[in-house]
Amino acid sequence: MNRRPALLAAAALTAAAALSLSACGGSDGDSKDNEKIAGADQGAEKKESPSPKASDDGIDRPEIKLPKDVDNVFEGAKTGDPKKDAVLADNERWLDALIEATVVVDAKDHPALKFYGSGDALLSAADYIQGFRKKDSSFIGSIRYYDRQVTFLKDGVAAVSYCQDGTKTYPKDLKSGKVNRSIPESEADYGFYNTRVRKNAKGVWQTESVTYVKEAVKKCM
Repeated sequence: MNRRPALLAAAALTAAAALSLSACGGSDGDSKDNEKIAGADQGAEKKESPSPKASDDGIDRPEIKLPKDVDNVFEGAKTGDPKKDAVLADNERWLDALIEATVVVDAKDHPALKFYGSGDALLSAADYIQGFRKKDSSFIGSIRYYDRQVTFLKDGVAAVSYCQDGTKTYPKDLKSGKVNRSIPESEADYGFYNTRVRKNAKGVWQTESVTYVKEAVKKCM
């Protein structure tokens, strides 16, 4: 059984990276997977994602809602640099949108995912989500993101790196509704990711690629 989100994400993102020349389960990487993100019925009660709050930048942003038993926790949201903070805020929204599309399976569509992601990032997201769908599984709990760094490149492009801790999440079988809390913590519960983001015409820092860096995972533990 899939341990936690970090392990499945690593498998999906590694597969996507190979396909773009740049766990368990996942699709064959066909771009049609981007249209399969909304899945079957779960019916979990939802709540508004706590972070980040609505912005005052004039951008009409789609609403993101997560179930009450799922939470993304972001550390280091304020760097003191408004430009970096804006990048991190949209990185948070991308991750919230990804988790929403993964665990809220009774929705017909998840507009926030395509609003905050593009290209290879959407491909890896489809693999990630379909990995859960194919096993009729989901998860509950809290995912922590920390050691978040922004590096500006050129032409409206930046790199965002971060650690992910999934030790406080637990697999859930969608058919039975049972949650498995008995699996012990392991290195597979952690992940280190490098993402490439680009500022689009709307002023949104869209995530366009995500790379799982296995060699750097230990720094996150």
